[in-house]
Amino acid sequence: MNSKAVATPKRTKEILEKYGFSFKKSLGQNFLIDVNILKNIIEHAGIDKQAGAIEIGPGIGALTQQLAEHAGKVVAFEIDQRLLPILEDTLSEYDHVEIINMDILKADVKQVMEEHFSKDQPVKVVANLPYYITTPILMNLLMARLPVDSITVMIQKEVAERMAAGPNTKSYGSLSIAVQYYTEAEIAMHVPKTVFMPQPNVDSAVLHLKMRANPPVQVEDEDFFFDLVKAAFGQRRKTLSNNLSRHFKDRMDKQEIQKLLEAAGIDPIRRGESLSMEEFAVLARQFSPK
Repeated sequence: MNSKAVATPKRTKEILEKYGFSFKKSLGQNFLIDVNILKNIIEHAGIDKQAGAIEIGPGIGALTQQLAEHAGKVVAFEIDQRLLPILEDTLSEYDHVEIINMDILKADVKQVMEEHFSKDQPVKVVANLPYYITTPILMNLLMARLPVDSITVMIQKEVAERMAAGPNTKSYGSLSIAVQYYTEAEIAMHVPKTVFMPQPNVDSAVLHLKMRANPPVQVEDEDFFFDLVKAAFGQRRKTLSNNLSRHFKDRMDKQEIQKLLEAAGIDPIRRGESLSMEEFAVLARQFSPK
């Protein structure tokens, strides 16, 4: 057991000074300096010795160290080469941790999983994600349909709320539907900005995404479904009829759109935010180019 936890203000400062490390704004680097929060994340993620863990952006190893204490195997993707010697130092006593110097968006994560985890090992993604690239990373992981059990990530509070939101709420939008199509989403905890170094401008939340075996709705063409959902939220204050007329203007006129909405049993004057995922699936079936 490593008594010197990385995630304390004092130890983080020591490490950064030792290596003369300066934060890169472009990489959205904010390091966690609160061990209790890390332990809570591990607990929400359900990490135990049987599990494998994939981490994205380990930084100086604060979360990685806690994962190493609890998981059977840890694979972490770090894009910033300057952090490699630091991670080698802070994680030197854990030989079941593998650091891959690569951009997660360019990596073949499935192949990495085959190489590093055993076939029947449950694998979970756990990360403190850089704010500026949270959505691309998560959507990329979800659309790749990785054989992972769950994804537990620290992200900007507002984005977490959008991903977990239900219909008729301010945060509900096309992102809520995209995330919930692949996962069951819930906010596990809120986290103040004071537990990071440097402090970000916004508060964070830990979002827990449990992968679904099958999507909750059946759609013929996923790309078309997501495209239609996006169009329905095009301008939030506008009705479905208006937003969809704008989107499909090259294919059909407003009257045809009204007819299709009515055939789907959906009032044209409703707004996108009032529709459930099931209703969007019905719409996609009506509107799909036969």
